Amino acid sequence: MDIEKKTNQQRTIVVAGGTGALGGSVARAFLATGARVIATFVKQAEYDALAKQAGEGLIGVSLDVTDEKAVAQFVAETESKYGAIDALVIAVGGYAGGKQLWETDTATYDMMLSLNLRAAFVMTRAILPGMIRQNRGAIANVASKAGYGHAAGAAMYAASKAGVMALFDSLAEEVKPYNINVNSIVPSIMDTPSNRRAMPKADFNVWPKTDDIAKVIVYLCSDDARVIHGAAVPVYGRT
Repeated sequence: MDIEKKTNQQRTIVVAGGTGALGGSVARAFLATGARVIATFVKQAEYDALAKQAGEGLIGVSLDVTDEKAVAQFVAETESKYGAIDALVIAVGGYAGGKQLWETDTATYDMMLSLNLRAAFVMTRAILPGMIRQNRGAIANVASKAGYGHAAGAAMYAASKAGVMALFDSLAEEVKPYNINVNSIVPSIMDTPSNRRAMPKADFNVWPKTDDIAKVIVYLCSDDARVIHGAAVPVYGRT
């Protein structure tokens, strides 16, 4: 089959962290195009909730995306069953903050680098060879405005997000010989249940909705966005 003529129905999209607030929006947005969406998850209840909303085309895989061997097996099985993976979205991440650097323990350091940097490295490293073989693909990474503005009390989070943006900047240069698009999206505060709980007095109306951010990600993974490569696209809304 000519890869260039793949239809949306034949595309395979992997959303790492596909059951979180943004990941779920991304999964639903790709499903709306008719694509096959494989969402990795850790919590079964989150996947079950997404599956009830999503309908046909969603496939859930319980996976520790920081585990190199488990991810390699997942990619091999996915490619064997469905063919090459057409797009990867890194929606895995976490936040820990509220303490000064000298008060922060190494467990927090390890967690931030694992969730926000290692997961992106492990998933991307495993999936890229298949994209290179087919000379086609798209990778979209969810970064954070914190990677630019290094606020007090969030040093480890900011460092991990700055690191992952640097990783994908370099990767974009490395895959220039191939027909693979690599971009990051850069949110600030998103309208999610956890953010509402953390900041109950904020004006939620100005926070970008995850469904709107998901539309940007779907676009960046489409043929219409082939000229956008190595970008960090801000999705701050009015925040």
